[in-house]
Amino acid sequence: MPEQPLVSVIMNCFNGEKYLREALDSVLAQTYSNWELIFWDNQSTDQSAEIFRSYDDPRFKYFHAANHTLLYEARNYAVSRSQGEFIAFLDVDDWWSPAKLVKQIPLFDDPEVGLVYGNYWFENERKGTRKVGHHKQLPSGRILNELLKKYVVGLLTIVIRRQALESLDQPFDPRYHVIGDFDLTVRLAVIWEFACVDE
Repeated sequence: MPEQPLVSVIMNCFNGEKYLREALDSVLAQTYSNWELIFWDNQSTDQSAEIFRSYDDPRFKYFHAANHTLLYEARNYAVSRSQGEFIAFLDVDDWWSPAKLVKQIPLFDDPEVGLVYGNYWFENERKGTRKVGHHKQLPSGRILNELLKKYVVGLLTIVIRRQALESLDQPFDPRYHVIGDFDLTVRLAVIWEFACVDE
């Protein structure tokens, strides 16, 4: 694998101004530098576009949807604009730790690995609390059965090999409103090994 292959970070947005700067800043803070950010604006009516355009970085790429669509259809549009060998997902109300990509990408040295994921924190702004998503060791390898028993993959942690994504009929099923990432992950788990940065 070439050193630092391109990673496409997919960020879908519809009126996401409240936490958008934190999300964008967490991409800029990555110690892994070869990425592009595909920002798909699903016809926001707030200040999301202005916030995004205030960043002067050629890796930030803005796309405005011709029509407002359901989320998973919008995710497919964003993915179709990406160029990276690997594809990651970050929503506007999530953010990454600085070493996320630099720790995950080397796990793709194994050509059987189609997806790499990790653990995550929940932050409760009102209560000022933080809790880890999963306390037990996360599975890796051929984990379809484990995922069907207990689903532990958070979309914000996922990085997918483009070849793995292209092995499917389509990335996300646009019929879904809320479980499209679960559907995508399970379909990938049928074919590919998963690796995990368990932190």
